[in-house]
Amino acid sequence: MTTLSNSAISDRPFVEASTSGGEVADYFALLKPRVMALVIFTALVGMTVTPSHVNPVIGAISLLMIAVGAGASGCLNMWWDADIDAVMTRTRTRPIPAGRIQPNEALSFGLTLSVGSVLVLGLAANWLSAGLLAFTIVFYAVIYSMWLKRSTAQNIVIGGAAGALPPMIGQAVVTGSIGIEGTVLFLIIFIWTPPHFWALALVKAGEYARAGIPMMPNTAGPDSTRRQILAYSVLLAPLGLAPVFLGFGGLLYGLVGLVGGLAMVGLSVQVLRRREGEAANKAAMSLFAFSILYLFLLFSALLAEQGLGLFRPVFG
Repeated sequence: MTTLSNSAISDRPFVEASTSGGEVADYFALLKPRVMALVIFTALVGMTVTPSHVNPVIGAISLLMIAVGAGASGCLNMWWDADIDAVMTRTRTRPIPAGRIQPNEALSFGLTLSVGSVLVLGLAANWLSAGLLAFTIVFYAVIYSMWLKRSTAQNIVIGGAAGALPPMIGQAVVTGSIGIEGTVLFLIIFIWTPPHFWALALVKAGEYARAGIPMMPNTAGPDSTRRQILAYSVLLAPLGLAPVFLGFGGLLYGLVGLVGGLAMVGLSVQVLRRREGEAANKAAMSLFAFSILYLFLLFSALLAEQGLGLFRPVFG
């Protein structure tokens, strides 16, 4: 397998200029806005399902800082992965490999946002939530990006912890502690991450191989990856219903969790059964697309029940 050293960035033309012509939109792109949106959403749900309440101004500032911290980790990830991004079709137009922003500028931008977001969150809310945010940034930018991503096929499994932490940070903002609600939401996102990303990896296996990334289809093989996708989906389906049994998910959430969980398993079975050609790619992309919808609907149901007064208990 061909691997690319991060030092290879210096050999490419886009780092020769001392300054870049990057626009505001380019710096915003460094923050991975779609990931930021998911982080804001899941952190908000973590705040909403908590029995306590927080001052709306503090809550708004906290959400903004969680978003900035998530963007900072995304920026640092793009800085480190610029060599990989340059050889992958879906990432080669990002600001750094495209030459619109220089790596040193992205690094400074990411570090500044990282420190600023953690300090402001600590001062506005509490230092537990700030500590969790700092851990998330370090885990994603250093543990995942610099180590796991290039060294093990379990990169997505272990690295998924970073993307699963926002609900816990949101709960910590409100209560100054970590409760069962935030922990369960963390586990749902953590178990959801492997089938979500591995479905895409099945289709993009060739690109990951060229970039030297040891994704599961390239190391264990596509058939093993398909079996693991199904195993995680089978585990996710009942875990997604845990909020109902713990009392903070109601009837609406239960219905979404039940139907969505069964659909995840059903689509995973299709991925396992369709192993060749276009049918295989279509099955994998269907699972990838639905997994996004599943997580969105699951958390939206919680938000609607707890935030809009639609909660109807399933038991008692």
